[in-house]
Amino acid sequence: MKLSTKGQYGLKAMYDLALNYGNEPISLKSIAERQEISEYYLEQLMAILRKAGLVRSVRGAYGGYMLTRDPSEITVGDVLRALEGPIGIVDCVLEQDAIKCLKYENCISRIVWEKIRDSIIKTIDSITLLDMCNEARKKLRAETFRNYS
Repeated sequence: MKLSTKGQYGLKAMYDLALNYGNEPISLKSIAERQEISEYYLEQLMAILRKAGLVRSVRGAYGGYMLTRDPSEITVGDVLRALEGPIGIVDCVLEQDAIKCLKYENCISRIVWEKIRDSIIKTIDSITLLDMCNEARKKLRAETFRNYS
Protein backbone atom coordinates (compact mmCIF):
# COMPACT_ATOMS: atom_id res chain seq x y z
CA MET A 1 0.00 0.00 0.00
CA LYS A 2 1.28 3.42 -0.89
CA LEU A 3 -0.12 6.90 -0.32
CA SER A 4 -0.29 9.19 -3.30
CA THR A 5 1.49 12.54 -3.35
CA LYS A 6 -1.89 14.11 -2.52
CA GLY A 7 -1.80 12.55 0.92
CA GLN A 8 1.91 13.02 1.44
CA TYR A 9 2.11 16.66 0.37
CA GLY A 10 -1.26 17.58 1.83
CA LEU A 11 -0.17 16.34 5.25
CA LYS A 12 3.07 18.33 4.96
CA ALA A 13 1.08 21.47 4.13
CA MET A 14 -1.30 20.91 7.05
CA TYR A 15 1.68 20.39 9.36
CA ASP A 16 3.12 23.69 8.14
CA LEU A 17 -0.18 25.45 8.88
CA ALA A 18 -0.28 23.81 12.32
CA LEU A 19 3.21 25.10 13.13
CA ASN A 20 1.96 28.61 12.38
CA TYR A 21 -1.47 28.23 13.98
CA GLY A 22 -2.78 31.36 15.67
CA ASN A 23 -0.71 33.70 13.51
CA GLU A 24 -1.77 35.44 10.33
CA PRO A 25 -2.71 33.47 7.21
CA ILE A 26 0.16 31.61 5.55
CA SER A 27 0.77 32.15 1.85
CA LEU A 28 0.87 29.21 -0.53
CA LYS A 29 4.24 30.40 -1.75
CA SER A 30 5.81 30.20 1.71
CA ILE A 31 4.34 26.75 2.40
CA ALA A 32 5.48 25.55 -1.03
CA GLU A 33 9.02 26.79 -0.41
CA ARG A 34 9.37 25.37 3.11
CA GLN A 35 7.83 22.00 2.23
CA GLU A 36 9.33 21.79 -1.28
CA ILE A 37 5.99 21.34 -3.00
CA SER A 38 4.91 22.81 -6.32
CA GLU A 39 2.81 25.91 -5.64
CA TYR A 40 0.42 24.91 -8.43
CA TYR A 41 -0.08 21.43 -6.96
CA LEU A 42 -0.43 22.85 -3.46
CA GLU A 43 -3.20 25.12 -4.70
CA GLN A 44 -5.13 22.05 -5.88
CA LEU A 45 -4.62 20.29 -2.55
CA MET A 46 -5.75 23.35 -0.59
CA ALA A 47 -8.96 23.47 -2.63
CA ILE A 48 -9.74 19.90 -1.54
CA LEU A 49 -8.84 20.63 2.08
CA ARG A 50 -11.00 23.77 2.00
CA LYS A 51 -13.99 21.78 0.69
CA ALA A 52 -13.43 19.29 3.51
CA GLY A 53 -13.59 22.14 6.02
CA LEU A 54 -10.03 21.71 7.29
CA VAL A 55 -8.64 25.03 6.03
CA ARG A 56 -10.01 28.40 5.10
CA SER A 57 -8.58 30.93 2.69
CA VAL A 58 -8.13 34.62 3.36
CA ARG A 59 -7.96 36.98 0.40
CA GLY A 60 -5.90 40.11 0.08
CA ALA A 61 -2.34 41.32 0.32
CA TYR A 62 -1.81 39.47 3.59
CA GLY A 63 -3.98 36.55 2.60
CA GLY A 64 -3.26 32.87 2.58
CA TYR A 65 -4.53 29.80 4.38
CA MET A 66 -5.35 28.96 7.98
CA LEU A 67 -6.58 25.88 9.81
CA THR A 68 -10.28 25.98 10.66
CA ARG A 69 -9.71 24.25 14.00
CA ASP A 70 -7.00 23.94 16.59
CA PRO A 71 -4.20 21.53 15.54
CA SER A 72 -5.13 19.31 18.50
CA GLU A 73 -8.55 18.75 16.87
CA ILE A 74 -7.37 17.71 13.39
CA THR A 75 -6.03 14.19 12.95
CA VAL A 76 -3.84 12.70 10.29
CA GLY A 77 -6.88 10.57 9.47
CA ASP A 78 -8.98 13.68 8.79
CA VAL A 79 -6.38 14.96 6.33
CA LEU A 80 -5.81 11.64 4.57
CA ARG A 81 -9.52 10.91 4.19
CA ALA A 82 -10.08 14.36 2.69
CA LEU A 83 -7.30 13.87 0.15
CA GLU A 84 -7.26 10.11 -0.46
CA GLY A 85 -10.83 9.03 0.28
CA PRO A 86 -11.98 6.18 2.54
CA ILE A 87 -9.26 4.16 4.22
CA GLY A 88 -8.74 0.57 3.05
CA ILE A 89 -5.98 -1.42 1.46
CA VAL A 90 -8.26 -3.31 -0.93
CA ASP A 91 -11.69 -2.39 -2.31
CA CYS A 92 -13.62 -4.97 -0.27
CA VAL A 93 -12.59 -3.44 3.07
CA LEU A 94 -12.93 0.28 2.36
CA GLU A 95 -14.33 2.26 5.31
CA GLN A 96 -17.23 3.38 3.12
CA ASP A 97 -18.77 1.85 0.04
CA ALA A 98 -16.78 -1.38 0.13
CA ILE A 99 -17.01 -3.31 -3.13
CA LYS A 100 -17.96 -6.90 -2.42
CA CYS A 101 -16.78 -9.63 -4.77
CA LEU A 102 -18.49 -12.99 -5.26
CA LYS A 103 -16.36 -14.60 -2.55
CA TYR A 104 -16.78 -11.78 -0.03
CA GLU A 105 -18.61 -13.78 2.65
CA ASN A 106 -16.13 -16.68 2.68
CA CYS A 107 -12.88 -14.88 1.91
CA ILE A 108 -10.27 -15.67 4.53
CA SER A 109 -7.95 -12.94 3.18
CA ARG A 110 -10.58 -10.31 3.92
CA ILE A 111 -10.09 -10.92 7.64
CA VAL A 112 -6.42 -10.01 7.29
CA TRP A 113 -7.20 -6.91 5.21
CA GLU A 114 -9.77 -5.77 7.78
CA LYS A 115 -7.29 -6.12 10.63
CA ILE A 116 -4.67 -4.14 8.70
CA ARG A 117 -7.25 -1.47 7.81
CA ASP A 118 -8.41 -1.22 11.42
CA SER A 119 -4.82 -0.84 12.65
CA ILE A 120 -4.16 1.91 10.13
CA ILE A 121 -7.36 3.72 11.09
CA LYS A 122 -6.57 3.47 14.80
CA THR A 123 -3.11 4.92 14.21
CA ILE A 124 -4.00 7.78 11.86
CA ASP A 125 -6.97 8.78 14.00
CA SER A 126 -4.81 8.91 17.11
CA ILE A 127 -2.21 11.34 15.73
CA THR A 128 -3.12 15.02 15.61
CA LEU A 129 -1.39 17.87 13.83
CA LEU A 130 -0.37 19.11 17.28
CA ASP A 131 1.28 15.74 17.95
CA MET A 132 3.26 16.15 14.72
CA CYS A 133 4.36 19.65 15.76
CA ASN A 134 5.39 18.43 19.22
CA GLU A 135 7.40 15.56 17.72
CA ALA A 136 9.15 17.96 15.34
CA ARG A 137 10.01 20.30 18.23
CA LYS A 138 11.39 17.40 20.29
CA LYS A 139 13.51 16.28 17.36
CA LEU A 140 14.81 19.82 16.83
CA ARG A 141 15.70 20.17 20.53
CA ALA A 142 17.50 16.82 20.48
CA GLU A 143 19.47 17.79 17.37
CA THR A 144 20.34 21.18 18.85
CA PHE A 145 21.50 19.55 22.08
CA ARG A 146 23.56 17.00 20.13
CA ASN A 147 25.22 19.78 18.11
CA TYR A 148 26.20 21.69 21.26
CA SER A 149 27.42 18.67 23.22
